[in-house]
Amino acid sequence: MKKLITGVFLLTIVLSAKAQDAYETVLQQIEANNTALEALRKQTEAQKIGSRTGLLPENPEAGFNKLWGRPPQIGNRMDISVTQTFDFPTVYKHRSKIADLQNENIELSYGAQRIDILLSAKQACIELVYYNALAKEYAVRLQNAKLIADAYKIQLEQGEANILEHNRAQLNLTSVQIETAQIEAQRAELFSRLKQLNGGLPVSFAADAYPVNPLPDNFEEWYSTIEDKNPELQYARQQIEIEAQQVKLARAMGLPKFWVGYIGEINQDESSHGITVGLSIPLWENKNRVDEARAQMKSAELSLKDSKVQFYNYLQSQYLKAASLRQNAQKFRRSITENSSEPLLKRALEAGEISLLDYLGEIEYYYEVMNRVLEAERDFELAAAQLWAAQL
Repeated sequence: MKKLITGVFLLTIVLSAKAQDAYETVLQQIEANNTALEALRKQTEAQKIGSRTGLLPENPEAGFNKLWGRPPQIGNRMDISVTQTFDFPTVYKHRSKIADLQNENIELSYGAQRIDILLSAKQACIELVYYNALAKEYAVRLQNAKLIADAYKIQLEQGEANILEHNRAQLNLTSVQIETAQIEAQRAELFSRLKQLNGGLPVSFAADAYPVNPLPDNFEEWYSTIEDKNPELQYARQQIEIEAQQVKLARAMGLPKFWVGYIGEINQDESSHGITVGLSIPLWENKNRVDEARAQMKSAELSLKDSKVQFYNYLQSQYLKAASLRQNAQKFRRSITENSSEPLLKRALEAGEISLLDYLGEIEYYYEVMNRVLEAERDFELAAAQLWAAQL
């Protein structure tokens, strides 16, 4: 008995490892081939280039003037000027810092959208495990229904069964065939969804058992480790830092601009050359800009606070849901393992100890419980996938 239990345990571990590897294989393929992710990657690169645009000083300005003298004796004159305007040096420092932070947020935004796509793919895989297991279960049921239908057809021909029993066996077979076809239709739909996510390339996925997926023992301790990994919260935190830099930039833009340049004057008999220097004092241009930046920073702080509350409550509800579903799944699985009467019912029917109607009524109850086992395990996996989404 100990050897049997150990063997079953090891087999469960092996099947779980294979299922986990199947997830990872599919998700790796989709990450490499998904056209939406490819477009998002290019968009991210373009946005990062855009955030670094406009960090350098304004374009230099060149001027040329040609003046004709009157009376002609005074001659003609040409003026040439080249000037360059500069913001106060700290403006460039803060702009560069803001661009770096924005680029980090662009990556975080891409990461959040990547997780959404991979989570959708994993959920499809979880559904496929359910329908693969259901298809395996219904293959046995279909074979059993065919054997019963064939047996009662022969018995009817030999006068050993009545037409009612024959018809009941045929209806049972038809019902199982229809349910089997519906399962195959669901599997085809899920494979189509994975194919779409995989850039139009077909995906192979045959797992019919879930990997070992333990829940954290303590939600609060687990949450403290997972909070910093959530890209949406990281984005919100980064946005506060960006707005803080915007406040500093607004203050720096209240400092004078200045320009330097070359200026030359050339006339018929003489010429003059020199430099030009000037200041632009922003008395009105930047009015209220600092107050606006402070208000934006306050808004970002409140947004982070709200996001943390929403994220905490969402994960807590998913954790409680997953814990309840796991308990139900384990209870169902243990009950059906310990109390299965399927072999006994089949032997009793073959021995004529029970009628076909009694057999089908009892076996239908077993099938219903088995379906609920598979549904409970699937629902737990779907809830758990939401909990661990940040690690995709």
